[in-house]
Amino acid sequence: MRHILSPRNLPVLEQFAFRNVLLAFDFDGTLAPLVSVPDGAAIRPSTRRLLRALASLYPCIVVSGRSRADVLRRLRGIGFQEVIGNHGIEPRDSSRDIAREVESWIPVLNRKLRAIRGVVLESKTFTLSLHYRKARNRRQALKAILNAARTLSGSRLIGGKQVVNVIPKGAPDKGLAVERERKHRHCDNVIYVGDDETDESVFACGLPSRYLTIRVGVKKSSSASYFLRNQREIDRLLKFLVEIRSLGSSRLSA
Repeated sequence: MRHILSPRNLPVLEQFAFRNVLLAFDFDGTLAPLVSVPDGAAIRPSTRRLLRALASLYPCIVVSGRSRADVLRRLRGIGFQEVIGNHGIEPRDSSRDIAREVESWIPVLNRKLRAIRGVVLESKTFTLSLHYRKARNRRQALKAILNAARTLSGSRLIGGKQVVNVIPKGAPDKGLAVERERKHRHCDNVIYVGDDETDESVFACGLPSRYLTIRVGVKKSSSASYFLRNQREIDRLLKFLVEIRSLGSSRLSA
Protein backbone atom coordinates (compact mmCIF):
# COMPACT_ATOMS: atom_id res chain seq x y z
CA MET A 1 0.00 0.00 0.00
CA ARG A 2 1.20 3.50 -0.86
CA HIS A 3 0.25 6.85 0.65
CA ILE A 4 -2.02 8.48 -1.93
CA LEU A 5 -1.18 12.01 -0.75
CA SER A 6 2.60 11.64 -1.08
CA PRO A 7 4.17 13.75 -3.88
CA ARG A 8 5.09 10.56 -5.71
CA ASN A 9 1.48 9.32 -5.86
CA LEU A 10 -0.50 12.53 -6.34
CA PRO A 11 -0.05 12.32 -10.15
CA VAL A 12 -2.00 9.03 -10.08
CA LEU A 13 -4.84 10.73 -8.23
CA GLU A 14 -4.70 13.63 -10.68
CA GLN A 15 -4.95 11.30 -13.68
CA PHE A 16 -8.06 9.64 -12.28
CA ALA A 17 -9.58 13.02 -11.36
CA PHE A 18 -9.52 14.14 -15.00
CA ARG A 19 -11.19 10.95 -16.25
CA ASN A 20 -14.88 10.16 -16.50
CA VAL A 21 -14.79 9.05 -12.87
CA LEU A 22 -17.30 8.17 -10.16
CA LEU A 23 -16.31 9.07 -6.60
CA ALA A 24 -17.59 6.60 -4.00
CA PHE A 25 -17.16 6.74 -0.23
CA ASP A 26 -17.91 4.71 2.85
CA PHE A 27 -19.42 6.77 5.69
CA ASP A 28 -18.25 5.70 9.18
CA GLY A 29 -14.50 5.99 9.59
CA THR A 30 -14.19 7.56 6.15
CA LEU A 31 -16.36 10.67 5.76
CA ALA A 32 -17.18 10.75 9.49
CA PRO A 33 -14.86 9.92 12.41
CA LEU A 34 -15.56 6.69 14.25
CA VAL A 35 -17.43 7.17 17.53
CA SER A 36 -18.23 4.88 20.46
CA VAL A 37 -21.99 5.38 20.04
CA PRO A 38 -23.09 4.77 16.40
CA ASP A 39 -25.89 7.34 16.54
CA GLY A 40 -23.37 10.06 17.35
CA ALA A 41 -21.51 9.83 14.04
CA ALA A 42 -21.32 13.14 12.16
CA ILE A 43 -19.31 14.73 9.38
CA ARG A 44 -17.07 17.62 10.43
CA PRO A 45 -18.13 21.05 9.09
CA SER A 46 -14.92 21.31 7.03
CA THR A 47 -15.59 17.94 5.41
CA ARG A 48 -19.20 18.91 4.69
CA ARG A 49 -18.10 22.10 2.90
CA LEU A 50 -15.61 20.17 0.77
CA LEU A 51 -18.18 17.49 -0.07
CA ARG A 52 -20.66 20.11 -1.30
CA ALA A 53 -18.00 21.47 -3.66
CA LEU A 54 -16.98 17.97 -4.71
CA ALA A 55 -20.55 16.91 -5.52
CA SER A 56 -20.86 19.89 -7.87
CA LEU A 57 -17.80 18.75 -9.84
CA TYR A 58 -18.06 14.93 -9.91
CA PRO A 59 -20.74 12.27 -9.71
CA CYS A 60 -20.52 11.19 -6.05
CA ILE A 61 -22.12 8.35 -4.09
CA VAL A 62 -21.93 6.91 -0.58
CA VAL A 63 -22.03 3.18 0.18
CA SER A 64 -22.59 2.46 3.87
CA GLY A 65 -23.39 -0.36 6.25
CA ARG A 66 -25.98 1.91 7.86
CA SER A 67 -29.56 1.96 6.67
CA ARG A 68 -30.11 4.23 3.69
CA ALA A 69 -32.51 6.47 5.61
CA ASP A 70 -29.95 6.91 8.39
CA VAL A 71 -27.17 7.98 6.01
CA LEU A 72 -29.45 10.24 3.96
CA ARG A 73 -30.29 12.13 7.16
CA ARG A 74 -26.61 12.67 7.95
CA LEU A 75 -25.77 13.79 4.40
CA ARG A 76 -28.70 16.14 3.89
CA GLY A 77 -27.84 19.17 1.76
CA ILE A 78 -24.59 17.88 0.27
CA GLY A 79 -25.84 16.75 -3.14
CA PHE A 80 -24.75 13.11 -3.48
CA GLN A 81 -26.24 11.44 -6.54
CA GLU A 82 -26.97 8.23 -4.67
CA VAL A 83 -26.77 6.80 -1.17
CA ILE A 84 -26.59 3.02 -0.89
CA GLY A 85 -27.33 1.45 2.49
CA ASN A 86 -27.06 -1.89 4.28
CA HIS A 87 -23.75 -2.89 2.66
CA GLY A 88 -25.17 -2.66 -0.87
CA ILE A 89 -28.73 -3.96 -0.37
CA GLU A 90 -30.63 -0.65 -0.39
CA PRO A 91 -32.33 0.61 -2.43
CA ARG A 92 -32.21 -1.88 -5.33
CA ASP A 93 -32.36 -5.21 -3.51
CA SER A 94 -34.38 -4.41 -0.41
CA SER A 95 -37.52 -6.52 -0.06
CA ARG A 96 -40.06 -7.70 2.51
CA ASP A 97 -38.71 -11.23 2.23
CA ILE A 98 -35.24 -10.11 3.27
CA ALA A 99 -36.66 -8.00 6.09
CA ARG A 100 -38.69 -10.95 7.42
CA GLU A 101 -35.68 -13.26 7.28
CA VAL A 102 -33.50 -10.78 9.18
CA GLU A 103 -36.24 -10.17 11.76
CA SER A 104 -36.41 -13.90 12.45
CA TRP A 105 -32.75 -13.87 13.52
CA ILE A 106 -33.25 -11.29 16.27
CA PRO A 107 -34.87 -13.50 18.98
CA VAL A 108 -32.28 -16.22 18.36
CA LEU A 109 -29.39 -13.81 18.86
CA ASN A 110 -31.02 -12.14 21.85
CA ARG A 111 -31.47 -15.50 23.53
CA LYS A 112 -27.93 -16.72 22.84
CA LEU A 113 -26.20 -13.46 23.75
CA ARG A 114 -28.26 -12.17 26.69
CA ALA A 115 -25.62 -13.29 29.19
CA ILE A 116 -22.83 -11.37 27.43
CA ARG A 117 -22.71 -7.87 28.85
CA GLY A 118 -21.75 -5.02 26.54
CA VAL A 119 -23.05 -6.62 23.32
CA VAL A 120 -25.55 -4.41 21.50
CA LEU A 121 -27.74 -5.73 18.68
CA GLU A 122 -28.63 -3.11 16.08
CA SER A 123 -31.32 -3.93 13.52
CA LYS A 124 -31.16 -2.10 10.20
CA THR A 125 -34.15 -3.99 8.75
CA PHE A 126 -32.17 -5.74 6.00
CA THR A 127 -29.04 -6.53 8.05
CA LEU A 128 -28.01 -6.75 11.69
CA SER A 129 -24.94 -5.39 13.48
CA LEU A 130 -23.65 -6.85 16.72
CA HIS A 131 -21.48 -4.28 18.49
CA TYR A 132 -19.11 -5.37 21.25
CA ARG A 133 -17.05 -2.20 21.76
CA LYS A 134 -18.47 -1.82 25.30
CA ALA A 135 -17.90 -5.42 26.36
CA ARG A 136 -15.46 -5.91 29.26
CA ASN A 137 -13.89 -8.92 27.59
CA ARG A 138 -14.03 -8.19 23.86
CA ARG A 139 -12.37 -11.43 22.84
CA GLN A 140 -14.96 -13.45 24.76
CA ALA A 141 -17.77 -11.31 23.39
CA LEU A 142 -16.57 -11.75 19.80
CA LYS A 143 -16.32 -15.52 20.25
CA ALA A 144 -19.88 -15.66 21.62
CA ILE A 145 -21.21 -13.48 18.79
CA LEU A 146 -19.58 -15.62 16.12
CA ASN A 147 -20.83 -18.85 17.69
CA ALA A 148 -24.38 -17.47 17.88
CA ALA A 149 -24.44 -15.87 14.43
CA ARG A 150 -23.10 -18.94 12.68
CA THR A 151 -26.20 -20.88 13.74
CA LEU A 152 -28.44 -18.59 11.68
CA SER A 153 -29.68 -20.18 8.48
CA GLY A 154 -29.16 -18.16 5.33
CA SER A 155 -26.71 -15.65 6.80
CA ARG A 156 -23.16 -14.56 6.11
CA LEU A 157 -20.89 -12.61 8.45
CA ILE A 158 -18.61 -9.65 7.83
CA GLY A 159 -16.40 -8.38 10.61
CA GLY A 160 -15.51 -4.80 11.38
CA LYS A 161 -14.16 -2.53 14.10
CA GLN A 162 -15.69 -4.05 17.25
CA VAL A 163 -18.73 -5.17 15.24
CA VAL A 164 -19.97 -8.25 13.42
CA ASN A 165 -22.41 -7.67 10.57
CA VAL A 166 -24.99 -10.35 9.81
CA ILE A 167 -26.13 -10.21 6.19
CA PRO A 168 -28.43 -12.45 4.12
CA LYS A 169 -26.60 -14.85 1.82
CA GLY A 170 -26.94 -13.87 -1.81
CA ALA A 171 -27.44 -10.19 -1.02
CA PRO A 172 -25.17 -7.82 -2.97
CA ASP A 173 -22.02 -6.49 -1.36
CA LYS A 174 -20.43 -3.07 -1.69
CA GLY A 175 -18.29 -4.19 -4.62
CA LEU A 176 -21.32 -5.16 -6.68
CA ALA A 177 -23.17 -2.00 -5.65
CA VAL A 178 -20.33 0.31 -6.74
CA GLU A 179 -19.86 -1.46 -10.06
CA ARG A 180 -23.59 -1.20 -10.74
CA GLU A 181 -23.45 2.53 -10.09
CA ARG A 182 -20.41 2.97 -12.31
CA LYS A 183 -22.22 1.35 -15.22
CA HIS A 184 -25.53 3.07 -14.45
CA ARG A 185 -23.86 6.49 -14.49
CA HIS A 186 -21.77 5.65 -17.58
CA CYS A 187 -18.49 6.30 -15.79
CA ASP A 188 -15.26 4.72 -16.98
CA ASN A 189 -13.47 4.76 -13.65
CA VAL A 190 -14.00 4.82 -9.88
CA ILE A 191 -12.16 6.36 -6.95
CA TYR A 192 -13.30 4.50 -3.84
CA VAL A 193 -12.41 5.35 -0.23
CA GLY A 194 -13.25 3.08 2.70
CA ASP A 195 -11.80 1.96 6.01
CA ASP A 196 -13.07 -1.45 7.03
CA GLU A 197 -13.51 -5.12 6.19
CA THR A 198 -16.86 -4.40 4.52
CA ASP A 199 -15.00 -2.27 1.94
CA GLU A 200 -12.71 -5.09 0.86
CA SER A 201 -15.24 -6.29 -1.72
CA VAL A 202 -14.57 -3.00 -3.56
CA PHE A 203 -10.82 -3.01 -2.93
CA ALA A 204 -10.60 -6.56 -4.33
CA CYS A 205 -12.87 -6.00 -7.32
CA GLY A 206 -10.18 -7.11 -9.77
CA LEU A 207 -10.39 -4.01 -11.98
CA PRO A 208 -7.19 -2.11 -11.12
CA SER A 209 -7.17 -0.17 -14.39
CA ARG A 210 -10.68 1.16 -13.65
CA TYR A 211 -10.55 1.47 -9.84
CA LEU A 212 -8.35 3.64 -7.66
CA THR A 213 -8.86 2.17 -4.18
CA ILE A 214 -7.89 4.03 -1.01
CA ARG A 215 -8.08 2.68 2.54
CA VAL A 216 -8.25 4.91 5.61
CA GLY A 217 -5.50 3.45 7.75
CA VAL A 218 -2.73 1.06 6.77
CA LYS A 219 -3.49 -2.65 6.84
CA LYS A 220 -1.09 -5.10 5.21
CA SER A 221 -3.80 -7.65 4.45
CA SER A 222 -6.02 -5.11 2.66
CA SER A 223 -6.49 -5.29 -1.11
CA ALA A 224 -6.57 -1.48 -1.39
CA SER A 225 -3.78 -0.02 -3.50
CA TYR A 226 -3.35 3.22 -1.55
CA PHE A 227 -4.01 4.55 1.93
CA LEU A 228 -4.71 7.65 3.99
CA ARG A 229 -2.85 7.70 7.30
CA ASN A 230 -5.99 8.45 9.29
CA GLN A 231 -9.54 9.75 8.96
CA ARG A 232 -8.50 13.39 9.34
CA GLU A 233 -6.63 13.14 6.03
CA ILE A 234 -9.96 12.83 4.21
CA ASP A 235 -10.14 16.63 4.02
CA ARG A 236 -6.76 16.82 2.28
CA LEU A 237 -7.92 14.25 -0.25
CA LEU A 238 -11.21 16.04 -0.90
CA LYS A 239 -9.49 19.41 -1.18
CA PHE A 240 -7.05 18.07 -3.77
CA LEU A 241 -9.88 16.56 -5.84
CA VAL A 242 -11.85 19.81 -5.71
CA GLU A 243 -8.85 21.94 -6.65
CA ILE A 244 -7.63 19.76 -9.50
CA ARG A 245 -11.06 19.53 -11.16
CA SER A 246 -11.73 23.26 -10.59
CA LEU A 247 -8.34 24.13 -12.10
CA GLY A 248 -9.08 21.93 -15.10
CA SER A 249 -12.46 23.61 -15.62
CA SER A 250 -10.79 27.05 -15.46
CA ARG A 251 -8.25 26.05 -18.08
CA LEU A 252 -10.94 24.78 -20.43
CA SER A 253 -12.99 27.99 -20.13
CA ALA A 254 -9.95 30.27 -20.56
